[in-house]
This record gives sequence, structure tokens and C-alpha cells, in this order.
Amino acid sequence: MDWQVFLNDDGGGRTYLEWMINAWGWTLSVAGCAWVVAIVVGALIGTVRTLPNSPWAVRLANVWVEIFRNVPLLVQIFIWYFVLPKLFPAMQQVPGFALVVVALGFFTSARIAEQVRAGIQALPKGQRYAGMAMGFSTAQTYRYVILPMAVRIIFPPLTSESMNLLKNSSVAFAVSIAELTTFAMQAQEETSRGVEVYLAVTVLYAISAFAVNRVMAFVEKRLQIPGFIVAGGTGGGH
Repeated sequence: MDWQVFLNDDGGGRTYLEWMINAWGWTLSVAGCAWVVAIVVGALIGTVRTLPNSPWAVRLANVWVEIFRNVPLLVQIFIWYFVLPKLFPAMQQVPGFALVVVALGFFTSARIAEQVRAGIQALPKGQRYAGMAMGFSTAQTYRYVILPMAVRIIFPPLTSESMNLLKNSSVAFAVSIAELTTFAMQAQEETSRGVEVYLAVTVLYAISAFAVNRVMAFVEKRLQIPGFIVAGGTGGGH
């Protein structure tokens, strides 16, 4: 293998190593921004799906989850990038990066919403009744009683979902976002050194996923309540 290929000029005044590092930055940017969208929207939709006495809100939230969870991610990205700008011309001014972030964020939000719903419904009903007995409104009961406990339940699957989101960011190559997969495909064509290029990209994806895992594990540990077990987590006691 010839690892010197990364020191060669790519024809644009930079080395392939510099190009790869830049592409890694784009991958992390897409994944990070989409993660924020997914967490905010997913937490909201998942919570709405458990609201008592709000059947229409629950139905609309269920529709959201079914649509974004059951349509392949690549198809959703093509819809956001090619179809919606045709239907709504104003969207043609939106950068492709933003469209990919929204598509990936909404896709992941449906999966997070399901986890949030399951986490909330896993709590004993007495938690809700306790909040009501204290005079809390529904919003206050969720804020101060239900969600703080549910977050601890969903954190292990949320870690896996965060790592999946990072890997799913590779579909951005389909709309020419200059992330790692795009780099790998173009660099392999230009250098004919596919083994070296794809091995290097694989290592960067692995490093990124491992970093996400460690950060989420650290946060999960900080959120632990002493003596409280989180299903699938690392807590002790009961």
C-alpha cells in the first residue's frame, strides 16, 4: 500500500490529506446539526404522543413518526433536495447543507420520538398522579416529574441512535455535500488507491463513532440517580 498518496496534490492546491480532513469536518457538521434537530423535534413529538386527553395531537404525532420512519432516508433526502424546491421555489435559495440536515434530522427524530414515547410510558402511572396531586399542570408534570426520569431510561438507546445518525450522514454524498464518503469516492477515482482511501475513511468514521459513544456514556453517568436502575443502562439499586 502507498500511503504517500495522501501527500499528493489533488489538483486544487491542497493535498488529499487536507481534503480528507476538510471532508471529516463536513461529516461532523452535518451529523451535529442534524442531531440537534432530531433531539428537539423527536423529544417534542415523542412527548405529544403520550399526552392524556389530546387524541388529535397524538394522531398527528403518530402520523409524523410513521411517515419519517417508514420512508427510506435516501428517498427523503432526494425529496428535500430535488422535489420540494420545485414545488416551493423559495426553497431553491436554501443551501444544500441545510436541506440535508433537515432531512436527516427529521428522519432521526421519528426514531427518537418512539424512544421518548416508550421511555415515558415505561414509568409507573403513579408518577403522573403524584405530579397532579401536587397541583402541577400537565406541562409542569412533564417538566418536573416525567421527563427527568424518562431521559434516564432512553439514554442507552439514544446513544445508539446518535451513532447511527453519524453513520447515516454518509448519504449526503447523494447531493454532493463534500463529506467523507464523497471524498472517498472522488479520491479513489482520481488516485486509483481505493484500499488506502477507504481504510482511512473507515478509521475516521470509527474514531467519530467511538467519540460519540464516550461522550454519551459520560453524560449518562452524570445523569444517573444513585440507587436507580435504568433499563439497559449502568445504574445500580432499584
